[in-house]
Amino acid sequence: MFAMDPVHLPRLFPAPLMERLHLAADVDPAVVVRDVTDPAVAPALSGADVLITGWGCPRLDADLLAVAPRLRAVLHAAGSVRSLVGEALWRRGIVVSSAATGNAVPVAEYTLAMILLAGKDVFTHRERYRSTHALPTPAETAATGNLGRRVGVVAASRVGRRLLELLRPHDVEVLLYDPYVDAAGAAALGARLVELDELLRHSDIVTLHAPDIPETHHLLDRARLALIRDGGVLINTSRGALVEQQALTDELVSGRLRAVLDVTDPEPLPADSPLHTLPNVFLTPHVAGSLGNELERLGRVVVEELERLSSGHPLGHEVHRADLSRLA
Repeated sequence: MFAMDPVHLPRLFPAPLMERLHLAADVDPAVVVRDVTDPAVAPALSGADVLITGWGCPRLDADLLAVAPRLRAVLHAAGSVRSLVGEALWRRGIVVSSAATGNAVPVAEYTLAMILLAGKDVFTHRERYRSTHALPTPAETAATGNLGRRVGVVAASRVGRRLLELLRPHDVEVLLYDPYVDAAGAAALGARLVELDELLRHSDIVTLHAPDIPETHHLLDRARLALIRDGGVLINTSRGALVEQQALTDELVSGRLRAVLDVTDPEPLPADSPLHTLPNVFLTPHVAGSLGNELERLGRVVVEELERLSSGHPLGHEVHRADLSRLA
């Protein structure tokens, strides 16, 4: 059964993928669960072996298990399942799979694009060109370029690891902070492992890819933001709560730092936030993750998982409890 907002179904599972779903299992796209306590879906849920979830899915907890005694797997056609899966599912031993790896692709692509644009100082040049209508002078481009630029990647999460792969062909130096990775592991990923404060002090561009968990709340507080060098760039495509929002706003209003922010805290920002109009801020409305035709990639991950499950093979994207505090 599907459990999500039905509006997502056509893009997650276009006709060819829906046909593959039908070949792998008995599935009815006309029945989509939004509320596990809805008596209209209770009979179908009682016979469900697998739940295909996505954005708009109800929380999967004891209420679900009470009406879905046969359930043995949850295949999530989106990213993190941290806020979705209740403790009751883990206790029953239900297998959970996530398309987070598929969702990491566009986030890493967006981040790479922003790193390269920031290294070329494109956002500053755009603002100057708008006001002067003149080509830049050599003095105005002296600090422009990506050759030897130092990029600090915070967390070798799914997105972080994908980004590290995408950075390999470029002439940049990469620093990595991740408490779960050792120096050899970082080197294998093409980065040099450092502590967070060292990364902030020595990076031209800092990009955040840590999960939003209690340990990372305000990971970049006022003191740590102050460590970033003057003119440095902060990119956040993870979660706004990783950064102390008022401290970041103060730094940006002062003009000391620049930022590319796809996520903020709160989200969206209040209409009167200065970040909407600051020339040193490139603000986007949480679009780095899968959108439009990219949703099909997530559906493809779920279909492949269902095919593995139906043929008795282990899942390729199974989620374990440890993943919830480590990977984003």
